Amino acid sequence: MSEFWLISAPGDKTNLQAWERMNTVTSKSNLSSNSKFHIPDLKVGTLDALVGLSDELGKLDTFAESVIKKIAQYIGEVMEDSKDKVQENLLANGVDLISYLTRFEWDMAKYPIKQPLKNISEALSKQVTQIEADLKTRSAAYNNIKGNLQSLEKKTMGNLLTRTLADIVHKEDFVLNSEYLITLLVVVPKSSYVQWQKTYESLSDMVVPRSTKMIAEDAEGGLFTVTLFRKVMDDFKAKARENRFMVREFYYDEKELKCEKEELMKLASDKKQQYWQPLLPGCLNTSLRNGFMVPTVSGELIYCFTQRGDHSTVLVSQGPLLRWLKVNFSEAFVAWIHVKALRVFVESVLRYGLPVNFQAMLLQPNRKSVKRLRDVLNVVFKHLDEVAAASIMDPGMDIPGLQLSNQEYYPYVYFKIDLSLLD
Repeated sequence: MSEFWLISAPGDKTNLQAWERMNTVTSKSNLSSNSKFHIPDLKVGTLDALVGLSDELGKLDTFAESVIKKIAQYIGEVMEDSKDKVQENLLANGVDLISYLTRFEWDMAKYPIKQPLKNISEALSKQVTQIEADLKTRSAAYNNIKGNLQSLEKKTMGNLLTRTLADIVHKEDFVLNSEYLITLLVVVPKSSYVQWQKTYESLSDMVVPRSTKMIAEDAEGGLFTVTLFRKVMDDFKAKARENRFMVREFYYDEKELKCEKEELMKLASDKKQQYWQPLLPGCLNTSLRNGFMVPTVSGELIYCFTQRGDHSTVLVSQGPLLRWLKVNFSEAFVAWIHVKALRVFVESVLRYGLPVNFQAMLLQPNRKSVKRLRDVLNVVFKHLDEVAAASIMDPGMDIPGLQLSNQEYYPYVYFKIDLSLLD
């Protein structure tokens, strides 16, 4: 189960005994896996500041979670050909997300604890906001490449009446550079092939005999060439249309066709290189084995593949967009968990008072035991807030002044962490 509960209760002797009792019960009944969640001694500040910060952190928590979900889902989009490998690319500080969370350590270098809590919150907010802004810029550039490529690829689909002919026609199919003659392309329905062969020469005057040839065919019909004098072109088109033969408005231009092909290849290459980049030989300091990741001299991981057919070795490294997404996913995720830690600290001080003395714990509920675990926690910690606990144990009880309908409230501090980022 990828859901975790980050909770806290006072750290005095009585409550430490409650912790031990809770651990014993949950372990015996296999209700959850528990670990201590270490939060350093942060500067408390004033009560007013904490109340205001509590609201701000709630908004920042939601925002940070939305950003890491966007990045995770965008990694899946960029890795469209390897969606089964997306999860293994979602790392925080080089380890999987569950390992980072269960072994959380406050980053003293990034978020010095001697500064006020508001400063730490603002630093986290600024970091996540910048990541989101950069994501918008980079995703817009990638989506532009992808959109242009899809537009060109659409032209290669469809039937012979609408699709591009750049990959079908050849120079040899046309009479070129003639002052008098021109070659037209005509789409003929399959059911009318015989009729076309019998009548095309007589659709107008000055059609070159035996000049037709089918150069392409799809499920609906064939593409035929026909050569005639330029001056009868309009008359031929009109007569062809009357017989359900559709003349394509196409004139062979070698440079234009070459540009179209090159643009399609370039866009396909640009899109692919955001994900994988080919490497030059000689960049490795270790032997290669097909399908394995191997380190380059710089320490970057690359993939080694053997192509079918010629059995040549292809070396590829992660492209710039995928590299950026992975790095910034890690940064955003780390920031998000620090926001969670801040929230636990602030809410614990507001609820349990000064001096600061609480214990935070991370629980990973067993999927089948969520309700039972919640009941156990409410029984163990009901002494922290008898009124709230009574209301939770008896949902039908109406207690004036206690508003539990709009948010989850328990006798202990509680925040959910959901690692299902690709759902």
